[in-house]
Parts: sequence; structure tokens; C-alpha cells
Amino acid sequence: MPSHGKRYIEARGLVDRGRAYEPREAVDLVKRTARARFDETVEVAVKLGVNPKHADQMVRATVVLPHGTGKAPRVLVFAKGEKVKEAEAAGADYVGGEELVAKIQGGWLEFDATVATPDMMGAVSRLGRILGPRGLMPNPKAGTVTFEVAAAVKEIKAGKIEYRTDKAGIVHAPIGKASFEPQKLLENLHSFVDSVLRAKPPAAKGQYLRGITLASSMGPGIRVDLQAALKGLARED
Repeated sequence: MPSHGKRYIEARGLVDRGRAYEPREAVDLVKRTARARFDETVEVAVKLGVNPKHADQMVRATVVLPHGTGKAPRVLVFAKGEKVKEAEAAGADYVGGEELVAKIQGGWLEFDATVATPDMMGAVSRLGRILGPRGLMPNPKAGTVTFEVAAAVKEIKAGKIEYRTDKAGIVHAPIGKASFEPQKLLENLHSFVDSVLRAKPPAAKGQYLRGITLASSMGPGIRVDLQAALKGLARED
């Protein structure tokens, strides 16, 4: 069994593991339990009542967090012709074609998101085994295979994130940094949960939203009260 350090043990002592916290309480508590020497990422995990073994129950979507993630994503765009200039003007960090495909095949992965124009997907498809497992493969459903490269790059830079269910039927996502003001974390949390609710597949039966947990990068999990979270969304509407 892995042992935990002093900071983690102290942080865990602040959390009542038998309790589900109101969203604002959970946000305040996750900030208090972030005790590393760096600005920890605050992450949310949502347990869903789906069976990801069935394609029609997979949940995959995107959401633009109102306050971003606190990280400036490095965006790579696969494009050619005039689309290269458009991507560069929009703030893409890397833009190119076959030469970038070869560079990635050689082991280079210093980017956080990718966008590709449809006419580049023949070459980009060769990177499926490299980018796919890392969640970096451009995808039409996520809006990252498009000729509107400028809009796609700007959305990612503004805080757009992509999420999908894992093998256990859980979706994970960063919703900010521990240094964020509580209200900003709360609004990002609400935006993410709302997106997950809207992404419910028609084939999903029974209770869809089954659990929400917050945690900082190095901190313990904090359960969020489901009903309180849903009421918070209703008030925002």
C-alpha cells in the first residue's frame, strides 16, 4: 500500500469522508487541502450511470469554462495554404503539415491540444496510436477537425476542454487552479456539470448523474452533494 506524505495526511484530516458537501463548501475545502508548493490543478470527476462498453452510451463532449483552466494550452494546428496564416494569427503555437506529423512520430509531444483541417486528416490519421490514447487526436465531434481553424484555436485558448468517459464510466476534467477565487471555481464546476448533463446519451437508462468528486492535484477527494449541485444549476438557469 502506498504511503502518503505529511501534507496529504494533514489535508485528508480536514475532509469528512462520510459527508457530501455543498458545492461552495467543497470548493472552499479543496482550496484548503491544496498544500503543495506549486499551484495545484483542481479537478472534477463525475461518475455516470452509463456502460462505456456500448458505443451508444459513450459520453464525449466539449465545454468552454467561463474562467479557463488556469493553464495556457499549447495548440498545434495541422494545416496548409492560407489556413496556416489563419491559425498563426489566431494564436496557434505550432502550425504545419507533414513535417509536424513526422516530428510527432519521432517522439515530440510538447503540445496540449490539436486542431486539423479536414484535408490534413489523411496524414494526421497516421498518428492515431500516438495521439488517441493521450486524448490529443483531432475529432469532428469536438470541433477540432474544421476549416474554421481560427475559431477553434481561440476557443481552446479561452478555456475549451474536451472530456470523455473512461472504462469505469467516469469523466474527468480540470476546472481551474487552487489559486482561483472560490466563485470562479464554482462557476467552472457548474458549467462542466451542466455540459455533462446536456451530453447524456439517449441510450442511458436509470440515474445518469451518480457522483461528483473534487480534488486538487495532490489532495484528497471531496464528495459533492448531487442534489445541491443540481439546485445550483437550476438557480443559474
